[in-house]
Amino acid sequence: QAQLVESGGGLAQAGDSLRLSCAASGRTFSANAMGWFRQTPGKERRFVAAITLSGGSTYYSESVKGRFTISKDHAKNTVYLQMNTLKPEDTAVYYCAAGLVPTTQVPVPGNYAYWGQGTQVTVSS
Repeated sequence: QAQLVESGGGLAQAGDSLRLSCAASGRTFSANAMGWFRQTPGKERRFVAAITLSGGSTYYSESVKGRFTISKDHAKNTVYLQMNTLKPEDTAVYYCAAGLVPTTQVPVPGNYAYWGQGTQVTVSS
């Protein structure tokens, strides 16, 4: 069974950096892209960043562009989210996702078939 396991969340102060990791394991699953989403209580899950697994094209939400960087290590089946200049509004549970996603639809959570369990990121001011 395919699994996505996130790690690297935790507490940070505004201006700090954190790096999230998402390791894919289990049987080979059909995916052309992996992404990161985040969710706060009572809100919908929102797109943060995505990367295509073959070409390495990257996509970012406007709220994180220039501060966050998504990357992949194909040999380790791992995708990373480097988060710099963190802000209190970045506080959320961050989820890793994978799926067969049209590149015009990477921000849409429903296009991702596989999800991790989530990791909490809390940024204090």
